[in-house]
Amino acid sequence: MDNKKRFESITKDIKSIKIQGARNIAKAALKAYSLFPDEKHKKILISLRPTEPMLWKVLDLVDKKPMNEIVKHFDEAQQKINQSVIKIIRNNSKIFTHCHSTNVVNALIYAKKHGKKFEVFNTETRPLFQGRKTAKELSKAKIKTTLITDLEIGRFLKDTDVVFLGSDALLKNGDVINKIGSAMISELASNHKIPVYIIADSWKFSAKDVKIEERTYKEVWKNAPRDIKIKNLSFEKVPSKYLKAIISELGILKPKDFVKKVK
Repeated sequence: MDNKKRFESITKDIKSIKIQGARNIAKAALKAYSLFPDEKHKKILISLRPTEPMLWKVLDLVDKKPMNEIVKHFDEAQQKINQSVIKIIRNNSKIFTHCHSTNVVNALIYAKKHGKKFEVFNTETRPLFQGRKTAKELSKAKIKTTLITDLEIGRFLKDTDVVFLGSDALLKNGDVINKIGSAMISELASNHKIPVYIIADSWKFSAKDVKIEERTYKEVWKNAPRDIKIKNLSFEKVPSKYLKAIISELGILKPKDFVKKVK
């Protein structure tokens, strides 16, 4: 396969969410950029997922730092995140999560390996069912996992002890952007006095506005009748008032404190 076909294959996989998770998208984008290291191809890569500041971050750094240093950051950040998350998890607790987050999954697997006993409830996350990826990875790590439909959130959430959500973008006002459904989960958890933690690499921070990506209606209903309008927003803002803290490689910080530190 020549470089052009490799580049097109990677961009197709990023756009279609075959490659998912901000960290995995960033790594794939770096690989694609290495095939054609110019501004034209950088712009193509940035345009693929408009709600992914980490993608912008790595492509901004690629001309300033060696690629191996950029990639090294991900593992170093994860190690620090793991050390913070394990402090939050109480033995025999019930943890709720949504969609798929590499930072969340890795932190839970780390906690399990270091003796923490807990179980996880996670959503299937329609229409692309990213929650199945979470369930498979946790189950493989011998973590007791229950996959629920998105409509069962209210039923199961109220009986859990803590919510761990990932993030696609961390905003300058302390709010975050994550998979659609995250705001509802956070508000409901707040009403039930259940703490909500955002677990994310600080490279997802954006000082500028982040566009909410709307994906094709075909993901929801491929052959829908023409007269039916279908909305398929992939992400939404989660107000900081519902969040206990943001856990990143910078520590466990209140949203406003995180913003101050990351700046």
